[in-house]
Amino acid sequence: MVKKIKKLKGLGLQVIPFSEVQELSISQRVKKILNIVLGNRIVILHGRLRPEEEARLIEDTMALVDHVKNFKGIELAVIEPNPRSMGFFLKMKHGIARKLVGNNTALTIIGPATVIKEIKRDPKKLELMLR
Repeated sequence: MVKKIKKLKGLGLQVIPFSEVQELSISQRVKKILNIVLGNRIVILHGRLRPEEEARLIEDTMALVDHVKNFKGIELAVIEPNPRSMGFFLKMKHGIARKLVGNNTALTIIGPATVIKEIKRDPKKLELMLR
């Protein structure tokens, strides 16, 4: 007897720690993120993509839009601490940590445009409006 398995529809989130992607190449990071997003899930990345990685992600996304059914693109937003609002010693500590371990104090949200209607961002928070 074969049972049909219903695919549950709902919101999927996947948190990726910075340590999981720090050793990957640009193409490997982009591929990992796009595979998750194409699975209709929202990626919460601890850290920030470098500008060339963001550019590659957008480039690859645009190439997929016409070739993958029901894929309309991605929404991307980054929130990170503002060093201008920090005191001298905190700025220095933040700068040293950034040099040692990279820019992992940021939080990056990437999701399919079919799920995320809008991302509102201000310096202290991100708001996701979902469809």
